[in-house]
Amino acid sequence: MVKISQALSAKQSISLGVLSFLLPLLVWCAVSYLPFIWHSQVMIQSAGDVVYFEPNTRIERDVFNMEAHNMQAQGLRVPEGTPVNPVYLPAPHEVAKALVTAFTTAPPQPGDPWLHQSLWHSVKLVFIAFFISSLIGVPLGILCGHSRIISRLVEPFVEFFRYLPAPAFGALMVAILGIYDAPKIAIIVIGTLFQQILIIANTTRKLENGLLEAGLTLGANRRQLLSHVVIPGILPDVYRDQRVLLGWAWTYLIVAELVGTSSGITWFITQQARYQNFDNVYAAILIIGVIGLVTDLMLAWLGKRLFRWDKGAKK
Repeated sequence: MVKISQALSAKQSISLGVLSFLLPLLVWCAVSYLPFIWHSQVMIQSAGDVVYFEPNTRIERDVFNMEAHNMQAQGLRVPEGTPVNPVYLPAPHEVAKALVTAFTTAPPQPGDPWLHQSLWHSVKLVFIAFFISSLIGVPLGILCGHSRIISRLVEPFVEFFRYLPAPAFGALMVAILGIYDAPKIAIIVIGTLFQQILIIANTTRKLENGLLEAGLTLGANRRQLLSHVVIPGILPDVYRDQRVLLGWAWTYLIVAELVGTSSGITWFITQQARYQNFDNVYAAILIIGVIGLVTDLMLAWLGKRLFRWDKGAKK
């Protein structure tokens, strides 16, 4: 008999999880360390007789080869250089070093925030905005899924509004809420709230009818049905929905932090890019990913213990 789905052992699951990170890293290493794969530029070591070449600068490989050929044909000193990738693609070891030095190196300008301060500011923005979004979206989504009247009253507008790009409200939010953190939080809320209502409404509708019929048979009224049957029945699925939606909140962070005064991790990234410290840029982006992944793993672990009766929580 053919099994449709076979559970993986703990060892297999861990190995595949590690491999999912190793494969992109191997590609990155190959592109960074093997000159024949890409290395589209040349780092000038000696300019030779080429007047506009400067040591320790990058030049396109085709231009370097052309000038080297010209110098050789004229009997002049030929420039020397090492194949490298563009400055915007640092090697893995450079980014790994930046993951340490970015936290220990003082900002270029006195008074500017350190990386850990920028990062903490962004984390607070995301979680405050997601809390506000959930405070409205979860109850309203459950009501939409439970009541056809509320669904028809709310969801048509929500369906329309969710197609409006949240960043388009940036100027309006600044005009209403000022130039500091409030418009940034508003952008993240707009980006997650309307999706949240629809997803949780659909989750609520998937509750087994047998549970509702059992509640009605036992004499529950509509309010009791909602509080004693619907909410406990959908709670594990709503929890998983929230884990996914929290990731959406992080995706709106960079755009939101550009609204008004630039701040948080977005400010750090733009500043480092301005100084062409792209190793720090990659380090900051990786840190955001690590925070999101660790948060999701912690929530998954917590979900398994909060909803021990739920099969989906054990996967």
